[in-house]
Amino acid sequence: MPLHLRPFVRWRCSLVFACLIFSCVGGEHTATVTHPLPAAFSDLLPHFLVEPDDVYIVKNKPVTLTCRSTPATQIYFKCNGEWVHQDDHLIERTVDPATGLPVMQVKIDISRQQVEKIFGLEDYWCQCVAWSTTGTQKSQKAYVRIAYLRKNFEEEPLGKEVALDQEVLLRCHPPEGVPTAEVEWQKNEELIDPKADPNFFITVDHNLIIKQARLADTGNYTCVAKNIVARRKSSSAAVIVYVNGGWSTWATWSACSAICGRGWQKRSRSCTNPAPLNGGTACEGQSVQTSACTATCPVDGGWSEWSKWSACGTDCTMWRSRECTQPAPGTGGKACQGLDLQSLNCTSEQCPQTVSGAEDVALYVGIVAVALCLTLLLVVLVLVYRRKKAGLDADVADSSILTTGFQPMSIKPTKPENSHLLTIQPDLTTTTTSYQGTLRSRHDMAQKFSMSNGPLLEPLPNGSQTLHNGKLPGEPGDFVSRLSSQSYFKTLPRDNVNTSYGTFNFLGGRLTLPNTGISLLIPPEAIPRGKIYEIYLTVQRKEDLRLPLAGCQTLLSPVVSCGPPGVVLTRPVIISMDHCSDACPENWAIRLKKQSYEGSWEDVLLLGEELVSEPYYCQLEAETCRVFTEQLGRFALVGESLSMAAAKRLKLLLFAPAYCSTLEYSIRVYCTDDTQDLIKEVMQMEAQLGGRLIDEPHVLLFKDSYHNLRLSIHDLPQAHWRSKLLTGYQEIPFYHIWSGSQRSLHCTFTLERLSVSTCELSCTLCVWQVEGEGQSFSLDFNISKDNRPLDSDFLLVDNSTPALAGPSAFQIPYLIRQKICSSLDAPCPNGADWRLLAQRLKLDRHMSFFASKASPTSVILDLWEAQHFHSGNLNQLAAIMAEIGKQEAMIFLVSDGEC
Repeated sequence: MPLHLRPFVRWRCSLVFACLIFSCVGGEHTATVTHPLPAAFSDLLPHFLVEPDDVYIVKNKPVTLTCRSTPATQIYFKCNGEWVHQDDHLIERTVDPATGLPVMQVKIDISRQQVEKIFGLEDYWCQCVAWSTTGTQKSQKAYVRIAYLRKNFEEEPLGKEVALDQEVLLRCHPPEGVPTAEVEWQKNEELIDPKADPNFFITVDHNLIIKQARLADTGNYTCVAKNIVARRKSSSAAVIVYVNGGWSTWATWSACSAICGRGWQKRSRSCTNPAPLNGGTACEGQSVQTSACTATCPVDGGWSEWSKWSACGTDCTMWRSRECTQPAPGTGGKACQGLDLQSLNCTSEQCPQTVSGAEDVALYVGIVAVALCLTLLLVVLVLVYRRKKAGLDADVADSSILTTGFQPMSIKPTKPENSHLLTIQPDLTTTTTSYQGTLRSRHDMAQKFSMSNGPLLEPLPNGSQTLHNGKLPGEPGDFVSRLSSQSYFKTLPRDNVNTSYGTFNFLGGRLTLPNTGISLLIPPEAIPRGKIYEIYLTVQRKEDLRLPLAGCQTLLSPVVSCGPPGVVLTRPVIISMDHCSDACPENWAIRLKKQSYEGSWEDVLLLGEELVSEPYYCQLEAETCRVFTEQLGRFALVGESLSMAAAKRLKLLLFAPAYCSTLEYSIRVYCTDDTQDLIKEVMQMEAQLGGRLIDEPHVLLFKDSYHNLRLSIHDLPQAHWRSKLLTGYQEIPFYHIWSGSQRSLHCTFTLERLSVSTCELSCTLCVWQVEGEGQSFSLDFNISKDNRPLDSDFLLVDNSTPALAGPSAFQIPYLIRQKICSSLDAPCPNGADWRLLAQRLKLDRHMSFFASKASPTSVILDLWEAQHFHSGNLNQLAAIMAEIGKQEAMIFLVSDGEC
């Protein structure tokens, strides 16, 4: 055949074939009109723009198959090898505006009855065939299946009782279905997400694995299967995580039952290490042991040896003390008779102010008088000369201002005129003007005090930083990077949020962690003159550092670090931190623990049995502990209960979502130790969760009774709310609370309102210790219209500066402090000295500790500064000074200052 006739013949054959097909498909229609293509596209085969996809018939709803091709004159579907009738096709013809080619789209509907006719054979399938003048093309096959999901699971999960930390396997084989069902797991009707909780793992064959069972994993587990047809839930499998009981260590033996002679004593232990829970086995053995004892008869007290004489003070006086401990009076014995404190004038070698002999008194008095007159005359001439030449700096406080707070003792302290005593202070931080040289005490040998416009501190060794106006230079990163390069700085803090730091010299200062109740007071002269230290203060997170606790011991305070360790201090600094013990010290044996350089914890102090020769001392107040230490490091307060009456203070914090748009509403109740650092931590965490305080914090005493803490909600309006809690209450194990090492202990109560329009919630929350006392709180608020007070209305906000250096860190001006020490350190026959000041400030218990220091008054004032930094009452302190009645000394100080 000639080549020029081949396209024509191919076109004729295709057209004849198409006509035959159309005649066959149409049945009674013997011919079908075609739409010839334009001549430019007459040689193109059709290609599919849309091909039919696999579909599922859900219930009795028919499905639609779609096919689109270009260029195409005709498109027809063939299902299971048979042509679909022409009348069942829905045809739509368009033209592609970009190419001008005709586009043809055809749709057919497949019903459930059509598919069921071939039940038992192969799957029902359809494909479409497109024609053009050039030839034909077939699309891919699309399978049409009937979707279903059986009701019964082939295998359902079974309930189990497992021990703590044991692995749990829950099996699930979903029902048969088309398409294959997807499987998910629920715990207590809430979806389990293995990504959010890695302790859960779902295998490829749909089984759930709990890697290490926790108490919180106790609950009802359900396997859920779903596809496009339906959603099926298996029966719930109850998983109970139990804890077998374990004995605690034996408590110490009780006192002998007889006062004198033969008696009995006993000791006990409890099944609380851990306590049996959720059906766990109880401890086997005895909980109480008894033993015969013989009580000693009454013992009269005896004095111990005198302690070593303290260093010679600036007033040429040294002190020594003894204690009634050898033996201590017992069982009704008599106390020691006599003095427990002695003072002695220093010898001429120790005190340079003492004259060598009585015969030279007159000579030395005359020389001293002449020297004083010449010195005063010289000072007056220098001041007059400076005023005439350049004038005094207006920002430097005159020395008379520093002493105007001291008035003659003829003014009675009860009158309001004394309200200005000690209140006029030099402003040393308003300008860059500051002291140059050193500040010396009143009885210093040079007896000079110079003021000029020099820098307050000497420059640092590298010359890069200087301290002005009590402000600290440098950035946190610079401080951390500098100290991290030092080999001795083993425990450098990295948490800048909970860390304060600053640069200090002999003038001292203060570091504070805002809103934690933790501070570090560095008294004047604690840092040797000529030294500059970079000091930090931080609070450790409990999960990062676990103290070794045994028996009935519990952590009573935050773990506080200050450093760097190893710095040389000439007098103790004071660390202030909160504690959560009750106000009954007789129920406790409280120890101060310090971490050594190697990392082990050591007992450095037992409260009530302090030794003045040791570098540590502690004052325990109602909610705060003041630790005197001459060595920086990491400290914590640990208590051991001596009876079941011992109790810790817990703070109960109630949170709920700030806004709620769903039916569920959760209330979280935190039970944390009553220390400000933990409360701050909970507040920060809830701020991230979007929570808000719904009631003011409450205090609950948690006793060492080995009973858990129970929480429950009552009095819900049943017409509008219901609780989703499966049991009547929730419990927090005793040892979780008592150890003090658990963070953010809380229970969540999930409530459900029956209607979205319900906004008012009123209920009663009860918190109590099993077989003990408890508290109940009435809650009544609107969950959608949030008009509750702000969180800051409930908690005190501490806006104090984290670091203060120099005079701005103290209430008492430096020079006035020096004058008070000079006046009260010297012993008086009638006791009108530092001992009377300690009595007036109710610090009598620490007399031996104060007496062991070179300047007892200075240590007393340090403690007063630590206690009254935020609420210091200088008027009250001035009134106490006036009551002591050091009239001659005070007049001398005023006159000397006015010169």
